[in-house]
Parts: sequence; C-alpha cells; structure tokens
Amino acid sequence: MHPLIIDPDSRSLDHRFALIRSPRRNRTRYPEGCITLTRDEATALAGADPQRHLHPALVYGPSASSEGQRIYYLVRWLG
Repeated sequence: MHPLIIDPDSRSLDHRFALIRSPRRNRTRYPEGCITLTRDEATALAGADPQRHLHPALVYGPSASSEGQRIYYLVRWLG
C-alpha cells in the first residue's frame, strides 16, 4: 500500500468508516460512488456482505483526483 499523506489542517479530509462496494480488495483508492459512509466501525462491520461485494473499511477522504473525481483512500480493511 502507498504511504498516505494526512493533512492535519484540512476541514474536509478525514478518517471515516465505510462500506466499499468492489469485487476486488486490492486497490488503494476508490471513487466516491463505491463508498457508503457509516457512522461507526460497528455499523460498517454489520453492513458487510461479501456476496454483494460490500467490504467494511476505514477510509480517508474525500479528495479530488487528477481525473476530476472525488476519491477515498483505503487506510485499512476492517474485520
């Protein structure tokens, strides 16, 4: 995984618990459309559904990509 640069002064970028919808778990960044933010770690873990490709994770973002999309960076998978 690439090192993640954290901006402590940012007002929009933050660590967030989420469900990531993806058939593969080998990427380090995901577009906003693949992310469902959850209120806490327990909610993310409870929403996991491997058959529907929903994986609980801790993410950082959203950030603007060079392609003009909003993306989240994977910090770590949960569970």
